[in-house]
Amino acid sequence: MNILFFVLCANFQLSGQVDNWEQKAKAMVDNQILARGVNEAKVLDVMRNTPRHEFIPAERQPYAYIDSPLAIGFEQTISQPYIVGLMTSLLKLKGNEKVLEIGTGSGYQAAVLSPLCKEVFTIEIVKKLAVRSKATLARLGYDNIYVKWGDGYQGWPGEEPFDAIIVTAAPPALPPKLFEQLKVGGRLVIPVGSIWQELWVITKLQGGIMDKESVIPVRFVPMVHPEKPIPE
Repeated sequence: MNILFFVLCANFQLSGQVDNWEQKAKAMVDNQILARGVNEAKVLDVMRNTPRHEFIPAERQPYAYIDSPLAIGFEQTISQPYIVGLMTSLLKLKGNEKVLEIGTGSGYQAAVLSPLCKEVFTIEIVKKLAVRSKATLARLGYDNIYVKWGDGYQGWPGEEPFDAIIVTAAPPALPPKLFEQLKVGGRLVIPVGSIWQELWVITKLQGGIMDKESVIPVRFVPMVHPEKPIPE
């Protein structure tokens, strides 16, 4: 009886910590993202209305709205809310874009992109994460997000060109196939580097010319090649 009572109380406490997630999400946006200069209204509104805790393992859900990245298993993380807001705003989405995301992770970044564009194509190299995030996104009703298990260095052949590409893991150098799959005039937001990383915004100009802008120093998990070919 005592053990059962303890378990019930623990579950109630965890539930109580996320029941008022709308208030926590609003505070997260106002204090962590808007306060740091990300002021694109559409992005802020989406992040206020996206249940970040749903994309995090149950034991870490009480910390879903704090100013920090969080582990999601498989040596991967969900990015700090400010970084999600900043990278999303740097894409400058208008609403009708076809967006490629490299590094699905928990699915949270794709969920934030979903209301801001027409379609999201997202690739995850860790199969169990791809399966889990696909199920989470389906459960929450996102119907314009397509999840694929595969090698992000290859992009998504057959679905190019993309109006925008966002990469949520850091390669040591820009993967050429991602730039190839970007539409002329499109924007690629990507952290690049090994020990020291920079967040870049790359715009593809006519003639395949690359316009590159460094935004801020960042710290992401490495973007890795698969150890063996990944089947479709």
